[in-house]
This record gives sequence, structure tokens and C-alpha cells, in this order.
Amino acid sequence: MKYRDYYEILGVNKASSQDDIKKAYRKLAKKHHPDANPNNKISEEKFKEISEAYEVLGDIEKRKKYDELGNQTNFKNGYDFDPAQAGFGDYRYEQRSGSSNDFSDFFNEFFSGSSNNMNDLFGGRTTSARRSRSFAQDGGDSEAEISITPEEGFHGHEKRVSFRGGISERTISFKIPAGIKPGEKIKLSGQGEPGSNGGKNGDLYIKVCFIEDGKLKVNGLDLEMALDLMPWDAALGSEATVDIIDDRILLKTPPGIQTEGKIRVAGKGYKDRSGKRGDLYIKVRIVNPKVVTGELNQLYMKMKQLKK
Repeated sequence: MKYRDYYEILGVNKASSQDDIKKAYRKLAKKHHPDANPNNKISEEKFKEISEAYEVLGDIEKRKKYDELGNQTNFKNGYDFDPAQAGFGDYRYEQRSGSSNDFSDFFNEFFSGSSNNMNDLFGGRTTSARRSRSFAQDGGDSEAEISITPEEGFHGHEKRVSFRGGISERTISFKIPAGIKPGEKIKLSGQGEPGSNGGKNGDLYIKVCFIEDGKLKVNGLDLEMALDLMPWDAALGSEATVDIIDDRILLKTPPGIQTEGKIRVAGKGYKDRSGKRGDLYIKVRIVNPKVVTGELNQLYMKMKQLKK
């Protein structure tokens, strides 16, 4: 049979943690998954190979026994390996075919879960019949991004969006929780990459981004919005009814306010999931009438003369 160097197959070393091994497997499984490489025999074989490697190294007990085996041999991946000639006494290897798990003879002899040869190799004895099985593989987690308005984040919103995974596209409906903040992620359990052989699906993590539409801007828990004022309202002060994110307020502007001047409205900003709320900052922008005729024109001319 051919010796399998599972560490080399996953691109990790013997000192790697279980978490590092899991990450390496998921990265390679995503790259070579049959759904992402239809009718590609090379990727199909590679996927089987990395699945076999993770079946051993991803299991602490199997990994321990594999390391014990490796300590007694000096073989590289793909080398011909005969346990009887490698110092394992009366260990007897008979080549078998027809295994239902698509794994190598090396795996089926030592790590299929019921091999009497594995027990002989590591000091035990058993008379149970050898059997093989297909091993469940959990699907990997996926990530995606979605853009929402500050209003949708503030109030919470039902979203229906389409995502492309592998070669297929699917539509998912989910709830955006009220008070979510920019950069936060929504976890959708079981909506990630599909598992195989009965393994559970991975999870989908959706990162939330906010649309900057010029009306509202989220800054931490504070909100910023703009207010247009005519020159006379800016100069003399005014009152205006303003629609904010969840209310309508009467806003008083002080006399002589300038463009870029800010008015703070306490407790009317954004809120987080706990209900904590920031402040609203209204930035003033002074605008002129689009058309200046008649009496208005005369008034502007008089203002010009007064300024001189």
C-alpha cells in the first residue's frame, strides 16, 4: 500500500494545533470541492485526499495513533509501505478493493474504526470483522456582505437576498436585528457550505455595511444629518419641523449660524441592541433661492449696498 503523509497533504506540520488543521482543511476543501469544480477529476481526487487526511488529523485519538505510527517509520507521502517489512512483527497486509468510503488502503487498514490490524499494530488484539464506512464531513463556514440604510438598522428589517455559493445561487430571507451596528455580523446557522456523507452544513456570516446616502450618517451611536436654511433664516434664527429617524421634532436654529454649524439634539441618535442611544447632530447648510426676481431681487440689492 502507499504511505499517506496527512500533514503534507493538508500543508501543516506536526506541531500544528487542531484549530490550524481545521482551518487548513476548510481552505483546501473549499478550493477543491466538487461543486466548485464540476467534471474535474483532479480536484475530485484532491478533495478525497484532503478529506481522508482531515478524518485522521481532525480526530485527536486518530491523530495520536497516526503520530505513533509515524514515529516508527520514515516514509514520505506516496512511498510503498509494507508494515511487515517496517518492523511490525506478524502484522499482515492483504490488499482489498471495494471499500465504500473512497479512502486509501492505508486509511482503511489503520483508521477505518474497526480494523483488527490497527489494534494489532498498537498493542491490542481483536477478532472482530473488518468493515468500512463513509465518514461524515461538516461543511465550511461562508461569509458575505450586505448593505442597509441607517433606518433599516435602527428599526430592524426583513431582508431577502441572493447569494452565490460554488456554482449555484440561492435566495435567503432573514431578519436584521434592530440596533445592529456597522461591521457587525449576522450568523445564519446551517446556511454555509453543505456537508457530505451526512455531515452538518456550515454557517453563513453576513457582515452588515451601512449605505451613506447623504441623508443620515451613523458615527458610533451618534447620527448626523443635514439641514438646509435660507440666508434670512440663518441670519435671524428660525424654527423648522424636522423628520428624524424615528420622530418629528421642532428645531430652533440660533441667529447667525453659519454653514457647517452643528445643532445637537440629545438622545435622538442611533441605538444599539441594548437600547442605549446616542445623540443627533444636525449640520447646517445655507442655500440661496434658485430664482431671484422682483422684490426679492431689490432686497438683495439693498443688502449689498448696506454691506458696503
